[in-house]
Amino acid sequence: MTNLTHKAVSVFAQDLYATEATGISIEEVRTEYAKCAMTIMPHHRNAMGGVMGGVFFTLADLAFAAASNSHCLEEDSPLAWVSLGSSIQYLAQPKGNRLIAETQCVRQGRNTCVYNIMVHDENGINTAIVTTTGLKMK
Repeated sequence: MTNLTHKAVSVFAQDLYATEATGISIEEVRTEYAKCAMTIMPHHRNAMGGVMGGVFFTLADLAFAAASNSHCLEEDSPLAWVSLGSSIQYLAQPKGNRLIAETQCVRQGRNTCVYNIMVHDENGINTAIVTTTGLKMK
């Protein structure tokens, strides 16, 4: 585990909903990139048997938080970036047992940022795409 990933795991362990209630783990963090994953459990499913939309969103949101704050983690400064707005498109139900979210920085400006987060299962099936705009808090 890289030093940056280790810092992210430590800092975001305080995000109890994502890490404890949902069971998301941060697997990798690099500058403006994060990969988070989780195992799909029975309590993540809706009444129709599919994975709840909020599960996809929470996974993508934690990946965004880790990636957008990667500069803060590198510099040992307080977290500064928060989500201002997000759009999610559900593409398919996963066929596997794990969901993985990987970020791609579209733009990291001085006060705003935009990230695309692709959520897929371990078989490579794209299940959702999220675009998040972030705001730097002062």
